[in-house]
Amino acid sequence: MASSGPFFRRLLVVIKQTAYEEYSQVSIDVGGRLMDRRRGARLIATEIHRPRLKLRGQAPKALRWTRLESRYRSHKECVESLLSVLQANNVEFSCVNRVELDRQHLADVDLMIAVGGDGTVLSAAHFLDHGTIPLLGINSDPSSEKDKEVKKKKGDERRSHGALCAVTANDMKEKVPEILFGGGKLSTRSRIQCVVKSTFSETRLVPALNDLLIANPSPAAVSRFRMGWLKEVDMDNKAPLRDGGGSGLTPAGKLASSLSEPQILPRSQYGTITRFGGHPYDVQNSLNVWSSGMWVCTGTGSSAAMAAAGGKPMDDKSPDLQYLIREHMIENSPNKKEIKDIDHGFLHQDQHLHLRWNSQKGRVFIDGSHLMHNLELGDEILIDSKAPPLALYSRWGWD
Repeated sequence: MASSGPFFRRLLVVIKQTAYEEYSQVSIDVGGRLMDRRRGARLIATEIHRPRLKLRGQAPKALRWTRLESRYRSHKECVESLLSVLQANNVEFSCVNRVELDRQHLADVDLMIAVGGDGTVLSAAHFLDHGTIPLLGINSDPSSEKDKEVKKKKGDERRSHGALCAVTANDMKEKVPEILFGGGKLSTRSRIQCVVKSTFSETRLVPALNDLLIANPSPAAVSRFRMGWLKEVDMDNKAPLRDGGGSGLTPAGKLASSLSEPQILPRSQYGTITRFGGHPYDVQNSLNVWSSGMWVCTGTGSSAAMAAAGGKPMDDKSPDLQYLIREHMIENSPNKKEIKDIDHGFLHQDQHLHLRWNSQKGRVFIDGSHLMHNLELGDEILIDSKAPPLALYSRWGWD
């Protein structure tokens, strides 16, 4: 072991809420027992029963209750085992349900453990927006050899893939203590920074570890937006911008050049100057898009929805982003080939993608459907890889 005592002193355990808990209203309760952890009390994940949605007729009739309860039992057993491991290694910890996680739970925490699957890891990562607290994912219900023998199926699509989990319920008792004492492989993952500017406000969304989906709230509606790239305007250079064709100064540029105040910025023929965070940018190479929306992913997320949409695989630790316009409508465009060449590409570290939302309504979905931000006509969006990276334990290359 790396040291005589644990490398981490205070942990936060984020526990998934399973489908069985949601539909049956049974929940794992560990909070009432945490105060006794220093006095040697045995920590047991007990159950709290509430009126069943099934009995009230509010649960889908097609639910397979036996299967859901089996998954819940496996998850509960994993939680109990983890609590025992942490207590045996004399570390201070607290637990919180995934749906109740709040920033107040992060006080003095130096390691977060997400118990569940990839979705739980993604939800927990949203609260680590400064990137200073490492995250360990534990797949509480991995596929077994028996599951792989299911007829007509190559795998169990109902279980989490566990791509973001360094540990599973099967090897947790060996690997968790190793991490607690400074072992394991800690990798740095790039994340997506997304800033939405409305008429009277500017909102910096939580960093996305996997991907963003920017689309109309209705999957049957067209998503209309103008896409371009941002180039920061040099405020120290008083030379005005030229118009898109480079033929000379625009009228606004001529006016700006005659003024002594450098804060008055020239504008191109189409008014391409915009601001984010008080910094002026010029919107270049703009393109009007009619589509089903746009995917933007990190290297970590390139094997998820982006791959299914036809994107290209990336290295998990790549600092670049990848974007793909979904079902781009270019039938009536005179320059189809040029447009087709830019509806899928990469955004490098020094680049900023810009969208101007031209539909009445829209949404930015962050790492799935649970977290979203509403858009309105005229909202502007800045996307780049400037978000603080996430320190995530990886299962690949485990020593």
